[in-house]
Amino acid sequence: MGSSVMTLIDAAGIRVEPGGFQIGHVTDNEAKTGVTVIYFPDGARCGCDISGGGPASRETPLASPLTADNLINALVLSGGSAYGLAASNGVMKYLEEQGIGFDTGFSKVPLVMQSCIFDLGYGSTCRPDEGMGREAACEALKNKSLKMVTPLMGNVGAGTGATVGKICGMKRASKCGLGISSLKLGELEVTAIVAVNALGDIIDPECGIEIAGLRSEDRSEIMNSVEKIYEMASTPKAALNTTIGAVITNADFNKGEANKLASMTRTAYARCIYPVGTMMDGDSIYAACLGNIKADLNTVGTLASEAMAKAIINAVKTSKISEDEYLKNV
Repeated sequence: MGSSVMTLIDAAGIRVEPGGFQIGHVTDNEAKTGVTVIYFPDGARCGCDISGGGPASRETPLASPLTADNLINALVLSGGSAYGLAASNGVMKYLEEQGIGFDTGFSKVPLVMQSCIFDLGYGSTCRPDEGMGREAACEALKNKSLKMVTPLMGNVGAGTGATVGKICGMKRASKCGLGISSLKLGELEVTAIVAVNALGDIIDPECGIEIAGLRSEDRSEIMNSVEKIYEMASTPKAALNTTIGAVITNADFNKGEANKLASMTRTAYARCIYPVGTMMDGDSIYAACLGNIKADLNTVGTLASEAMAKAIINAVKTSKISEDEYLKNV
């Protein structure tokens, strides 16, 4: 990464405060699941890229350039697989009570998009519900500074039950979580937020080394999921995965450009997760544009991919737990 790019957020914490959005996490440490709400006080023009075969999502047509050009009020990332989509009901109701939403002339309807990871194999089978969504929305509106979000990354919110390297089942997988990274180039800012819950292994693109993923039978070393997939080519594999994320920028793009930005960001998934985008994953990325900075889409897409790659690595670095703690929850 060029020296002209400044890191605003990394695994060590916040260096400079990015603006234009607010985050709220709700974490159920007993059930090992959670909800993350990203709230846009002034709304955001959103695009979406879905590359996995089994997404659990809500209101993604709002990102299509063929639909009305309305600004999104919030993005929701959660656990619970498709059951977790219930969290958006709580988010909508809370935002409506605050007078936030699209004014229909009869009532305000909050525009909320959501994606979920499959975390039912870790912890209990409890799922995020309307109450958790409401609480996460309340936190997001309260947290006007990211410094108020404690902890910001790791085993929190949508990343609470996230795991990776699951081709041989949960007992040989690795714990992962939620990562955030923010980069600045001149006036341009891009922040990536991601809950990493992949079938594949996580590779640090800066050194090419696997840092999380499929474990050996005694869990002493990280193995190679791709080799195992080739080995098990005729064996059915459960759809227990999905990496979901968002990139947020102060660049001024229309919905068509926002969709392209989301698809360009997907290259970070390919750089850091292997294999990725399989029929056993529901991999999705939202792109939210909420500023007025005139910028080149190629530049922003490159910066967004870099921010997302760093966020994926941060999800691993901030989600470390003991082997005993991990195994008692699978």
